[in-house]
Amino acid sequence: MKITIFGAGAIGGYLAAKLAIAGRTDLSIVARGAHLEAIKANGLRLIEDDRESVAPVRAAAKAEELGVQDTVVLALKAHSLTPALDQIAPLLGEHTAVVTMQNGVPWWYFHGVGGPLEGTRLSTVDPGGAIWQRIGPQRVIGSVVYPAVEVDAPGLIRHVEGKRFSLGEPSGERSERVTLLAEEMVKAGLQAPVREDIRSEIWVKLWGNLSFNPISALTGSTLAAIVADEGTRTLARTMMLEAQAIGESLGVRFPIGVDRRIKGAGDVGEHKTSMLQDLERGRPMEIDALVSAVQELGRLTDKPTPTIDAVLTLVRRLAVERGCYS
Repeated sequence: MKITIFGAGAIGGYLAAKLAIAGRTDLSIVARGAHLEAIKANGLRLIEDDRESVAPVRAAAKAEELGVQDTVVLALKAHSLTPALDQIAPLLGEHTAVVTMQNGVPWWYFHGVGGPLEGTRLSTVDPGGAIWQRIGPQRVIGSVVYPAVEVDAPGLIRHVEGKRFSLGEPSGERSERVTLLAEEMVKAGLQAPVREDIRSEIWVKLWGNLSFNPISALTGSTLAAIVADEGTRTLARTMMLEAQAIGESLGVRFPIGVDRRIKGAGDVGEHKTSMLQDLERGRPMEIDALVSAVQELGRLTDKPTPTIDAVLTLVRRLAVERGCYS
C-alpha cells in the first residue's frame, strides 16, 4: 500500500513514524521548512514510552515528487486544506482514498447521508465548494483523532498519550479500503476501530471543541479552570446543548450525557486548548471548522444557536485583532 501523509506535524508525524517503523507500507510524507530538512538529514524521530526511534520515511517538499498514491492522509488543520489543493492534486489517482484528519465539522459531512440535505456543501469549511470539487467526497474515509502528540523540535515527535484513530466510511459500509487501512495501522501498534457511524463520533469530539476551545481562547483558561468555574462551565454546557439539538436533528446519537462530557474535559487537567495555543503563538485559529460550521448547521436545521452565536462573534473579533483570522 502506497501511503502519503500530507502535513507531517504532530499528528501526521506520529502516524507516519508508526507506519514507517512497522515497515509494511510504502510510506511518504510531504513536509516543509526546517521540519523537512531535519527529517531528510536524520530521519523522522519519535519519542514514545521514553524511548527514541528513527523512522525511515521518504520526505518531499512537493507532492509531484511522490506520484499517485493508494491512500493520502490529510493531517492539515481544516483552514489549511483549501490553499493546499494544488499541492495535493498530484497524489490523487482514480482510486486513491483520502483520509481526513481535521477537527470539527468535515467538508464532506452531507455526502452519503441521504435525505433533503444530501450533497449540501458547507460554506464555512469549504468556501465555494473547492474541496468537494477538487478532492471529491467519494474518496473520503472519515476519522476521529485522539492521540496527544507534540513536535519537540524539527523532525522530532513526542507521543504523550493515546493511540486511537477511529475510521469510517461516510456511507457506514465496511469497505475493503477502510478495512485494509485499519489493519495496517493496527499492525503498526495503533488502535484503528472501523465505525459504522463515524459522524456521531465526530460530534462527540466536536461537542467539547466547539465550546471549550473558544472559551479558552477568550479567557486564557485551561480546561480544568473552565470546568471548575460555575460561569464558564454553564456557558460551555449551554453551547453544547444547542449543538446537541442540531446533531440529533441530523440523526446523530450522543452515547454520553453532556455533564459526563464536561467532566471528561475537566479531568484532562491544566491543559490549554489548541485554539488558545494558536492565539498565543499568533497562528491561524480553527474557528470555522469548530464553531462557525455548527452555526451553519443550526441555520440548515432551523435550530437556534444564540449562545454559540455570541461566543463566535467574540472569538472571531479577538482573532482578527490578533492577526489569527481573516
